[in-house]
Amino acid sequence: MGNKVLIYQVLPRLWGNPDGNNKPGGSLAENGCGHFSSFDAETFSYVRSLGCTHIWYTGVLRHATAEDGGGCIPSCKDWVKGRAGSPYAIEDYYDVNPYLADNPDNRMNEFEDLINRTRDAGLGVIIDFVPNHVARDYGRISPAKPSGSNVVPLGAWDNRTVHWAFDNDFYYYPDTPLTLPVENQTYEECPARASGNAFTPSPSVNDWYETVKLNYCDAYSPTWQKMYEIVRFWASKGVQGFRCDMVELVPEPFFKWLIARIKEEFPDIIFIAEVYNMDSYRQYIQDAGFDYLYDKSGSYDTLRGVIRGERPASDLTSVWKDVDGIQGHMLGFLENHDEQRLASDFFAGDPRKAYPALAVSVLGGNGAFMLYAGEEVGEKGMDSEGFSGLDGRTTIFDWWSVKGLGSIWESIHGGQMDNAEKDVLKKYRYYMNLAADHPAFSGLFWDLVYCNTSSKGFDSSRHYAFLRSARLEDGTLNSFLVVANFSDSPLDTEIYIPPECASYMSVGQDSLKIRVNAPAWDARIIKIV
Repeated sequence: MGNKVLIYQVLPRLWGNPDGNNKPGGSLAENGCGHFSSFDAETFSYVRSLGCTHIWYTGVLRHATAEDGGGCIPSCKDWVKGRAGSPYAIEDYYDVNPYLADNPDNRMNEFEDLINRTRDAGLGVIIDFVPNHVARDYGRISPAKPSGSNVVPLGAWDNRTVHWAFDNDFYYYPDTPLTLPVENQTYEECPARASGNAFTPSPSVNDWYETVKLNYCDAYSPTWQKMYEIVRFWASKGVQGFRCDMVELVPEPFFKWLIARIKEEFPDIIFIAEVYNMDSYRQYIQDAGFDYLYDKSGSYDTLRGVIRGERPASDLTSVWKDVDGIQGHMLGFLENHDEQRLASDFFAGDPRKAYPALAVSVLGGNGAFMLYAGEEVGEKGMDSEGFSGLDGRTTIFDWWSVKGLGSIWESIHGGQMDNAEKDVLKKYRYYMNLAADHPAFSGLFWDLVYCNTSSKGFDSSRHYAFLRSARLEDGTLNSFLVVANFSDSPLDTEIYIPPECASYMSVGQDSLKIRVNAPAWDARIIKIV
């Protein structure tokens, strides 16, 4: 078996809700919602069938919402984005969303049961850690601290007469009211506090005005200790990984201190960083200690450009060169909740165009790979849901029933999936399980583009080739040739493997030539030994 970390990202709010009315801007009662209990034995079996090792339960921590049902206490609509609200406007770090529970009053026990069920099914549990900001009314509806603890809630002891102080959790604008980018504002906040991404008492419509930025400016400040207590709280409940939101907005020394301290007690916890500046990649791995980093600016952006015909496939060579030595710490993906669905009209328009990119991303790297729920059946994200609007993304702000997720849910519970979705799912299963089952795809790598630019039929602008190899414990070799075809025409070529590659990959001392036929918009995987 391989050892690659393969993550299934899913919003529990959207899972197990196939029959919602999908009224734009609709209420929870109108459009429905998934629950912790929706993650049943059939769900776990399905996720494992994809080769996945972990589930990232996105949007579990209690966040601000405009909803007044399902155990929710509504926040002010002036700043809540959508009826359901953003999962990243955290209202209580020590609580989970009541609307996800069958019994809202029993929500923490239900989530702990979900953790246990997931782990019993052989899958790791990942949740969000949102260190940069909280909702504007953080702590309004609860103490925002564990029962019986001595933790001081965020902002409780702040000096609001100054812009900044070492002991303050937030940044203030003394004697200045908050001005929101909405008409007829009723929400009152004075002094105003800086928003998650904007130091101003008057955030714009494009700012994260639903959030308040946290203060990390001085080392070992009270904020540092409070955030450590939050992560430790969830790790103690059995959470095995944290996807850390927007880490570039938080000083790197904090993460170095946090991760080292957490791993002293929980050595197997994994930390995933949402980062975008490639110049900082090594810093976040070597200094801060993150296990995986979003490979957005490298792999994702390049593959998107190749799929759309905006970049040559040969640009993929520079992707692995840029992360040489740290490639095993990269998290590849083709979709996530922030990005447009690949099958949407805004991206590729056809889920089958994902196949060569999937082969490159999941089979070409030594790091982790993340699959966004619905991607594997070609979910298009072409809904106009409410706040989210028609943007090719699956909403994170609205109550909604997602067609692709509904098809999966129905099919794993005895229903039928249409043939087009079945075909996409079959292809995803094939590539994901290759990565899961074969050590070669976590082993040695050799880019074969440079030595095949003159090979008949091979076009480096639309074709990409590489070799993977690993020595098994019994001494036998596990080796594969991967050829990806990002074109509308089938590929018929002879891939040349030079002697230096054959020797390095332990597949021989002489050069090799391997005949390859790859369908249009797909890849061919050939086992060498």
